[in-house]
Amino acid sequence: MASKISGLPTSEPLAPLKGSSTGSVAAADKSPTEAPAASPSSGDQVTLTTSGRSMQKLSDAIAQTPVVDSAKVASIKQALSSGTYTIDASSIADKMLQAESGLK
Repeated sequence: MASKISGLPTSEPLAPLKGSSTGSVAAADKSPTEAPAASPSSGDQVTLTTSGRSMQKLSDAIAQTPVVDSAKVASIKQALSSGTYTIDASSIADKMLQAESGLK
């Protein structure tokens, strides 16, 4: 699976770790005039945790989910136009009370 940010497979190292055993200085420790040197041969790696990968999968699934359920909208439109749409005031009141108690 490729990382959404870098496009690299998640099994590859993403960046050298600060304080690595290679003796190189991390980019944050360099002066603003020095460009960070790429060190692809470094032995240090950063890998995503299982929970990080799960979060990425959830993010992708949410991004693919439509904002509006068109089938439900179509059925409500049809019920409204045919005059068969009924409103359950008790159910609406119950949900309003649940929402109110969740705000406290």
